[in-house]
Amino acid sequence: MSSLSLSLRGAAREAVDAEVPGLVDHEFASRLVAKDHTLWGRAAEDEAAKRLGWVALFDDSRALLPRLEQLRAELAEEGVTRVVLAGMGGSSLAPEVICATEGVELTVLDSTDPQHVAAVVAEDIDSTVLVVSSKSGSTVETDSQRRIVQQAMTAAGVDPLRRTVVVTDPGSPLAEQSAAEGVRAVFEADATVGGRYSALTAFGLVPSGLAGADVAQLLDDAEEAAGVLAADDATNQGLQLGAAVGGTRPLRDKVVLVDAGSPLVGLGAWIEQLLAESTGKEGTGLLPVLVADGEPELARDADDVLVVQIVDPDAEDGTSVDGDLGDTVASPHVVRTGGSLGAQFVLWEVATAVAGSLLGINPFDQPDVESAKAAARGLLDSPAPQAGDAVVDGAVEIRVSGDAAEAAAATTVSGALEALVGEIPEAGYLAVMAYLDRTSETALEEIRPELAQRAHRPVTFGWGPRFLHSTGQFHKGGPHVGVFLQITSTAAEDVEVPDRPFTLQQLIAAQAAGDAQVLADHGMPVVQLHLTDRAAGLQQILDAVHSPS
Repeated sequence: MSSLSLSLRGAAREAVDAEVPGLVDHEFASRLVAKDHTLWGRAAEDEAAKRLGWVALFDDSRALLPRLEQLRAELAEEGVTRVVLAGMGGSSLAPEVICATEGVELTVLDSTDPQHVAAVVAEDIDSTVLVVSSKSGSTVETDSQRRIVQQAMTAAGVDPLRRTVVVTDPGSPLAEQSAAEGVRAVFEADATVGGRYSALTAFGLVPSGLAGADVAQLLDDAEEAAGVLAADDATNQGLQLGAAVGGTRPLRDKVVLVDAGSPLVGLGAWIEQLLAESTGKEGTGLLPVLVADGEPELARDADDVLVVQIVDPDAEDGTSVDGDLGDTVASPHVVRTGGSLGAQFVLWEVATAVAGSLLGINPFDQPDVESAKAAARGLLDSPAPQAGDAVVDGAVEIRVSGDAAEAAAATTVSGALEALVGEIPEAGYLAVMAYLDRTSETALEEIRPELAQRAHRPVTFGWGPRFLHSTGQFHKGGPHVGVFLQITSTAAEDVEVPDRPFTLQQLIAAQAAGDAQVLADHGMPVVQLHLTDRAAGLQQILDAVHSPS
């Protein structure tokens, strides 16, 4: 299953025909493997020179495996049956898809919602190992999660240091702190690999391996694909996929990702972060839109939409630029890709590097992620009054910010949603951002396809603060054509963060408010729906979408 398949049609094929010959002539693939930091222009050279370790990491990654297997065996002897991963963005998305694909259990803790975090620490804490995964250790979400889980371990009579494994960069503050405290194990990753390119480093391998995934096979498949993708040849699927997603003219910047029978569970969410955070800057970029197979996504025929299907490679016939994709695809502009998980990781990393070059941006920084973090920190230090007077409709408070005059006049949830959909520009999109519990309030995801049908435009859905490390970069750094629906609530029971001057409720509220503030400062419409009664308010929103007045 390690071989890659790729089929392209319509604008994707045209982009390959137009761009790949030039990429081959410029020896893009071999220069990438040689870590040529000049491939993305002069402005990107300093950052690129420090971020290309992902192209040659297999020896270092394999060196981790004996130690990782020994630690897993030791923990099993001690009765550890549960792995909890505290990490955000690139530190959690790859392990999540690796473990889900292999059918092994991994509890990913990438939320600051008190209800979510409380449920995680209430379950089997005496048989849990905590993996703390952060390049620096300064990520506020991960630090808060670490403190809360370790406190719960102490309360349960478990030594938290013996049950904590750390993954971080060499010499980071977290590495130094962990060594001083004497945690069970510290795994250091290559500092020249950025978070979203770190799937095949210790960040992806350690939590997955401890959970029982076959990470050795993952590396074997990835290395096999890497060898193929190093060739300066027109049949190089990495060059082709990068040209297909980043080289359409005019740019089809809404990339609709469809799981079309793929055995790779959740790969779309990993691709979403890689593409959006790598390319969404300087007023351009690629916005992934995750949809279900067979879902009537009415925007697929739009001039700014490209459909990418992730398929079962056993059902494909290999690489074909002229592939017959059948009659089941609504859009004439389609990419189909299949392959093993390790191969797909490498394929999309190469394709993203190619797309960044074609878009003329630096695919290794994330400047606008920091703007939301800074706003959240400011609101934690000095909470500001909520923006605007709220309109109350049942169990929902409605606030509007940014350039959204019609939505500001709405007095009901249905009216606010209708007005916000009406604010979507011709080449725009709607982003739903839910700062709630992504494990128990999943019914909210149902509103995404219904809003898409109503708007006839792409609609994304993100759980906060998780999406801030993913599509959040595109929302702020890409073309300002988005409109935003933010949904928040107050947990019935808050969770204290040990030795910190804030609770989780205060943190998630600051993150939501900071995100809305930055979006509004850019002039983009933001409708905030705050649930004063969590269950009733959630149902009210579902009813408003399912049965608009």
